[in-house]
Amino acid sequence: MAAVSGAASSGGSAVLSAHVIGYPSAYFAASQPISALDMLAYLPGFTFDAGGGARGFASAGNVLVDSARLASKDDGLEDVLRRIPATSVLRIDVIFGGAPGIDMQGKTVLANVIRRRDIASKLTINASTTHGLDSQASGNLLIEGEKRVGDTSYEVSLKAAKFLDNSAGAGTWVRAGEAGAPSFLAHELSRGSEETYKATAAVETPVLGGKLSVNASLTIDPYDGRQTEALSPPPGDEDDRYGLEQDSAEVGVRYERALAPDVHLEGFLLQRLGRQTNTDSFISNPQTAALTGDDVSASFDLRKTTAESIARVNVTLQESRTLALEISGEGDFNTLKSTTNYIENGAPTPLPAADVDVDEFRGEFSLNATWQAAPTLTTELGLRTEASRISSSGDVTSARSLFYPKPRLAVTFSPDGSDQLRLRFEREVGQLDFNDFTAQTAGLNTGTVHAGDPTLNPGQDWVAEAAWDRRFWRAADVTVTVRHYWLGDVVDRVGAPSPSGTYDSPGNIGSGTKSEADVALTLPLDRIGVSRGLLTGDATFRESRVLDPTVLRYRPISGLHQSDWVIHFTQGLPRWRASWGADLYGPWNQTFYRFNEIDTDKLHMFVGLFADYKPRTDLSFRIEAINAFGQGFEHSRQVFNGPRNDSGLDFTDVHQIRLGHFFRLKVIKSFQ
Repeated sequence: MAAVSGAASSGGSAVLSAHVIGYPSAYFAASQPISALDMLAYLPGFTFDAGGGARGFASAGNVLVDSARLASKDDGLEDVLRRIPATSVLRIDVIFGGAPGIDMQGKTVLANVIRRRDIASKLTINASTTHGLDSQASGNLLIEGEKRVGDTSYEVSLKAAKFLDNSAGAGTWVRAGEAGAPSFLAHELSRGSEETYKATAAVETPVLGGKLSVNASLTIDPYDGRQTEALSPPPGDEDDRYGLEQDSAEVGVRYERALAPDVHLEGFLLQRLGRQTNTDSFISNPQTAALTGDDVSASFDLRKTTAESIARVNVTLQESRTLALEISGEGDFNTLKSTTNYIENGAPTPLPAADVDVDEFRGEFSLNATWQAAPTLTTELGLRTEASRISSSGDVTSARSLFYPKPRLAVTFSPDGSDQLRLRFEREVGQLDFNDFTAQTAGLNTGTVHAGDPTLNPGQDWVAEAAWDRRFWRAADVTVTVRHYWLGDVVDRVGAPSPSGTYDSPGNIGSGTKSEADVALTLPLDRIGVSRGLLTGDATFRESRVLDPTVLRYRPISGLHQSDWVIHFTQGLPRWRASWGADLYGPWNQTFYRFNEIDTDKLHMFVGLFADYKPRTDLSFRIEAINAFGQGFEHSRQVFNGPRNDSGLDFTDVHQIRLGHFFRLKVIKSFQ
């Protein structure tokens, strides 16, 4: 990749090619960023995607670090970028569309964080404390070290933290009964906290003419929560205590080398082990339970272990200056073993797919060609094929083989230095979530337990996408993207019958459609009188259509937000070595259409404020007001007497929760 031009070295961006724009560290200086993650928020035309939790490497995010993808899943992309101090970043390149020799991994826009190589060693201590207006307190301590000896680098980090659950709070629960059913009012109080203990280590060194990277991590992550309801009238209490512990260990290896001047090899190995315990204990009294319809007592205990083994090889052939071919293969082996115990009013109650063992063998082969037909036109044509075999034993015995071809065509047209048009047509296949294979609890205080389904097929779609990117005012950018999906094997909600009753469960419900429109804006505010001010925002609007399997009428997809938007404002104050800003998150709602109820969640507008002070390059302070104006959350349930197609409405619950106000003070000190 070309070196940054002189214009870039003075703080501006530089066009490195028709598809690559470089932003040196000086470009971000006025905003006083603390980490590489902060710097990404100021990139024109880029919206950060941390990637999902899918198995394999299919869920990779849209950021490279030193031109490479992470050989890690437990140590997430967001965590890694947050650990990279802004002072360690040389520049960040934004790659639009595609370019020969660059593995886009199915993304249309990538950011590449290039770190400085002139730092021999660094120790960074990151400490923070968070306090709520309700006297809750938590803290975080992160110690990171990096050292370079010749061409070998070492990194290590230790983290101990307690996080307060900002989705918990105090409020009311109102039930409106139908056809003479009882109504009541209850006061709710919920609290929750998560502890995290994590150690990571990584080494990168030359081996056999290439570069070998090895990373390892160990995470212990317990969560404890409690929710109480006090009914009035009559006096009565319900108490729900729940816990979740997710422990994991991981080792990842990445090796790359040039086999020839025009041939590049990249290989990955990953082994991940996980253990999860999910407990929920609920207790009421007979008088209260008679009014609410809840159990007098209930307990849920889920224990499961998982393992994931991945091997992947990419070979890139630079056939010419304008043509690159990439061949890749990936093999995965995944296992899940789960045991569930559910007790209602002292009696063991069987659940569908409570105890299951699941094995999955999955392989993927792909061939991708990137052709720069002209300086302004690039075409990417690829074909991936995925084959898998999934088998389960225990409560559900099944075995099936799946095969999916996934063609892809992407075209990028850049008529000038300011405009770019990107078109994409592709078949996508979703990744199955092993959490859907086993029974889950949604909170026994609601009387809701969800069954699992290890016979699920992954959802698929054909997607057509068009994106227009316009750069203006030197550093301003607006991107408009529209997408349309033709869906198949949609994973949604169905009823799962069992000897103890019918339970809500994930299931494949057939075909459907989904459309999206997204607008992203980066706008420096100097021209309107706000010196060193920057406004960034992103808004996505969606609509979908699937056939409800219970009532056989069309409706939106369960859990899909109709819209999401966020606005960030920052202003650098270099005279005082400071910056400040505000984050405004728009309201959203999501609805789940279960066989016997309709659940809707609404999060109201959420506001955060922050100020940074950096008296020296190696010392920074940040103060944050989280949920500054006390926005709340609403959860409502329309519960029917049975399946919604032939039963009347029994009652409606509305939970109004006022979320907590929190203030955080963070201090970061580096030593070199």
